[in-house]
Amino acid sequence: MQEIYDVIVVGAGHAGCEAAAAAANMDCKVLLITMNMTTIAQMSCNPAMGGVGKGQIIREIDALGGYSGIVSDKTALQFRMLNKSKGPAMWSPRTQNDRLKFSEEWRYILENIPNLDFWQDMVPKIIVKNKTAKGVVTAMGKEFYSKTVILTNGTFLNGIIHIGDKQFSGGRSGERAAKGLTEQLNELGFESGRMKTGTPPRIDGRTINYSQTEIQEGDKPKKTFSFNIDYYDLEMKQLPCYITYTNPKVHEILKKGFNKSPLLTGKIKGVGPRYCPSIEDKIVRFEERDRHQLFIEPEGWKTHEIYLNGFSSSLPEEIQYEALRHIPGLENAKMFRPGYAIEYDFFPPYQLELTLETKLIRNLFFAGQINGTTGYEEAAAQGIMAGINAALRVKDSEPLILRRDQAYIGVLIDDLVTKGTDEPYRMFTSRAEYRILLRQDNADRRLTEIGYKIGLASEERYQNLKKKEKEINEIIQLLDSVMVEPESANEILEFKGEQPIQTKQKASHLLLRPNINMEYLRFMDSKRISYPLVYYSIEAIKAAEIEIKYRGYIEKELQLVEKMKKLENITLPENLKYENCHGLSNEAKQKLSKVKPKTIGQASRISGVTPADISALLIFIGR
Repeated sequence: MQEIYDVIVVGAGHAGCEAAAAAANMDCKVLLITMNMTTIAQMSCNPAMGGVGKGQIIREIDALGGYSGIVSDKTALQFRMLNKSKGPAMWSPRTQNDRLKFSEEWRYILENIPNLDFWQDMVPKIIVKNKTAKGVVTAMGKEFYSKTVILTNGTFLNGIIHIGDKQFSGGRSGERAAKGLTEQLNELGFESGRMKTGTPPRIDGRTINYSQTEIQEGDKPKKTFSFNIDYYDLEMKQLPCYITYTNPKVHEILKKGFNKSPLLTGKIKGVGPRYCPSIEDKIVRFEERDRHQLFIEPEGWKTHEIYLNGFSSSLPEEIQYEALRHIPGLENAKMFRPGYAIEYDFFPPYQLELTLETKLIRNLFFAGQINGTTGYEEAAAQGIMAGINAALRVKDSEPLILRRDQAYIGVLIDDLVTKGTDEPYRMFTSRAEYRILLRQDNADRRLTEIGYKIGLASEERYQNLKKKEKEINEIIQLLDSVMVEPESANEILEFKGEQPIQTKQKASHLLLRPNINMEYLRFMDSKRISYPLVYYSIEAIKAAEIEIKYRGYIEKELQLVEKMKKLENITLPENLKYENCHGLSNEAKQKLSKVKPKTIGQASRISGVTPADISALLIFIGR
């Protein structure tokens, strides 16, 4: 008799890897099916993880017990903390990574999870009985049965690659597209659409004149995504990136190919990412600019291949090549391969529950670009949540839904399901209304206990968290209790351009001043502040400093959270007939019927639903 798996994951990109690992580590029997075992966790576009908003997501995945942060750290060529000139709510970690090592490290991790099996094949069909997913059928005709199925197909569903007026089927360069699955899902009642993304040409680093570019070094000492950093050498060597720019001559050359641009001639029907446009799109949209910034990024320790970030293009390869040679530093550059655009199928995410289970088919989950997102980080976040919720379904346990005040992951999924997306969705800090609460430094304090309780985060991680929390509280209590005398503080305050004090003040109160940090506070009272702090970790000291400096703002956000929770606690009947609510606008009736929100809070975030609609809805349900 054939074995029945608990979870089948289709696709081994960033979403698929996190989904399979999460479910398997939660003691489920998992099968991971991929078209190519050698491209597990392939970095299809830029070899980097994190960035603004995205870095917070990677730290959250790590805090829950996922692997994206660990793999990023172990394969990092360079680490940088972005937005350090702004407040800590905006700080965003980013790594440049070794593309080959990243994939290799992920595969090593997955193959060492005991109850995780692999199968190399395409999946054109899901086995569905009584509107419930029961398994999959592969292209070779093999049937695998399971209690749940997670689809993480990336850009492979009916993928078409465009380079100039050439187009051919493919999921990414050198790999075939996946056929059949979209058509079956459409027959089952799912709505699908088309999206587009792209990638720049890869360049031979031996042909670049780096003296004509600006160097961009990594942070020293190197930091990490993962809160579990015992394995990591923070002093290890880093590779620099470089910055260069386009110019009017480059733009002039690129414009020559616009009549053969599939993006501009209408051959590409899918919508591309607003915040990561192609170079030809940038020239059209920002016609007033005579240059655009480009990043020259290494692809690995043992390769000369270079990724030209900012030069994504689907123009004919000869146009790309000619334009490249007029960019400072690239005058003699040779290409390894041209840039291209890719169109693929996606399924508008209003068709999902907040667990990422589909509304139409029970026990079927979608994660990653199939839901209309762009980026490894967004995909990995959906993957871990789909894996967690599939495992919880198998265990007949309550699902895990992260709130918007708990995690960027919660913001991401709520945005997708509640607001939908008609263009590739990318995370930014500006999407989170509670971003002072959702900092990259406190992801473990927000999520590790949750990961531990569901059986994902390890005992070691949980104990480390408890120790860190204890230290932070003790440091805050210390600084709230120590009174600093004027004669101890004023010399340093004046040196830092701050007003001197006339009477003694709490150390924590002095820390509220913009130019005073923990290091300067230590100098004010070495006996009562500096000496006790040597017994605490650097992470706890930094966390305590942020908590004190932003305590007022944090308290205000927590008050807003409590107000919003009142709306989140008012549930809506599952089969509510919105067309019978006479106080609702026609748009609200249409949107509410489509999304089917679970709570008043979720209903209030649907685009087109006004406060007046919410009032009418509350009256309609008797509240």
